[in-house]
Amino acid sequence: MVGARRSVLVRGSLVLNAVFLVYLAQHVVQPPSATYVFPASLRASGANSPDNLTAPNSSTAPDYADTDSPSGGSGSVGAGGAAPSSSSSAFQQPPPAPPPAVPSLQEKVYPDLHKCATPALKPRAGLHGEYWVLYNYVPADTQPLCNESVTYTTHGDFTFLDNLVPLVERWRGPISAALYAPGSDFNATLKTIAFLRTCRPLVATHVTFHVFFPADHMPAKVPPSHLVSSMPSSCKGPLPFAPGSPTYKATNNLTYPVNVARNLARTSAATYFVLASDVELYPSQYFIPHFMAMLRSRDASPSAHPQSRVYVLPIFEVKAGLRAPATKASLVRMLQKGLAIPFHKFVCSQCHMVPGAREWLEAGFRRRKAGDIPVGGPGGGMGTNGGVRVRTVAKRHPPFHRWEPIYVGTNRDPLYEERLTWEGRSDKMTQMYVLCVLDYEFHILDTAFLVHRPGIKRHKRDKQRDLLTARQNILLNTKIKPELDVIYGKRPSCTL
Repeated sequence: MVGARRSVLVRGSLVLNAVFLVYLAQHVVQPPSATYVFPASLRASGANSPDNLTAPNSSTAPDYADTDSPSGGSGSVGAGGAAPSSSSSAFQQPPPAPPPAVPSLQEKVYPDLHKCATPALKPRAGLHGEYWVLYNYVPADTQPLCNESVTYTTHGDFTFLDNLVPLVERWRGPISAALYAPGSDFNATLKTIAFLRTCRPLVATHVTFHVFFPADHMPAKVPPSHLVSSMPSSCKGPLPFAPGSPTYKATNNLTYPVNVARNLARTSAATYFVLASDVELYPSQYFIPHFMAMLRSRDASPSAHPQSRVYVLPIFEVKAGLRAPATKASLVRMLQKGLAIPFHKFVCSQCHMVPGAREWLEAGFRRRKAGDIPVGGPGGGMGTNGGVRVRTVAKRHPPFHRWEPIYVGTNRDPLYEERLTWEGRSDKMTQMYVLCVLDYEFHILDTAFLVHRPGIKRHKRDKQRDLLTARQNILLNTKIKPELDVIYGKRPSCTL
């Protein structure tokens, strides 16, 4: 009996031990089965569907999506319900890459704009061909950084300097003016500069004067630059010269080296962008901040590459006695009333026939009718607040092969042909021809424009000038044009 009881106890003990071992095997050696919750961002991803990766009752199971496996290996939820051993990267897809940012106009075409160096406006003298040049002879009192403004580069002699007053009032930025002052015209030039700087403060603030003269027609004396800058002048009365009074240039029958003056003014500019123009052309207001803002917008060019280009300002004339319009709204009103016309309409209409001119004007008519042309302001941007944008992108191809636009560019653009004079006409044609051969794009700006000093120009016969024009045409066709063809090549659609 005793032996039988002992045998039953032993057997019971063995059974209990076996049950205990089974319990240990299930709850200690192997952890409780884990369920996997698929990340919410990927719960509809097809082949990696949550149905393939989530154990039953996943709504109440802990999420292991961000848990790294100690082994670093990859695994899956097996039949035994073991937790996945892979890191979260095995179950999460990286977020889609954002679309590439579209570069701005400045980033695409002018990546070196913010690397430019602002030169000091230090007076210096030098020879330029047959001319002595006094660079920065009377510098402006202020100077912006090279990457934050546009320089209006212009030229003339002292009899044209009354135009600087309305010009600087509209421009409100750096102006580089090259003045032709042979012989005794030099003294008259200095007196006029002193008057403008003393009596018209904006001139002193923004205008830098460069003076040049032929080596064969030197002035009697050249005073130091600092004495000219501080030269006193009386502000009573008009400019210190009478319109129509004789000049040394006229008395000695000297021609005006217009392209020498243009190049001196442009290459002496201290900013990256330049507007090479004439002193009698007045710009629309707030151009500088609007143009610089445009550089932050997208490029209007259809080319995927940074195509060479310039930015054209259409030109207009208004009747004498009227104030030149400063905004497109005012210009449109004057055009509708017949008080303004396209530039040189009665002198050389094909020379200023602008591509897209009808659309340029019709857009102004439509916007004015809708009350959508503002006066504009220095903080204006694109659209209805007076900003500048590109209206048309064109080439100088027929029927625009005689076009002579005024534009904003840089000093990387070709210079003007200095063998041509103003009296011989067609003085800008060679530069336009070269731009055409180089396949430049001409970006015509909307809301920005130039207006000539009031007074409609009409063709006048001048026998002496006609003779000089004939001589200059021979020079153009027999010498200059063949030279340009050797240097730049030819393009069938380009004509001189």
